[in-house]
Amino acid sequence: MGELKDRTKGLANEAVGNVKQGIGKMTGNDKLKAEGIAQERKGEAQQVAGKIKGALGDKV
Repeated sequence: MGELKDRTKGLANEAVGNVKQGIGKMTGNDKLKAEGIAQERKGEAQQVAGKIKGALGDKV
């Protein structure tokens, strides 16, 4: 069950991060763009954690 939860959160964080990056680029807001990049990376890490949990059977 943890696998699905992590992967779902990861997808959501990646999506929100991409939106923040786009808005930051359009408005020239470097802080928002940086926040978006960080959030996207967090989402990617959550996706990897979910994949690892799935491979190990949620024993992580």
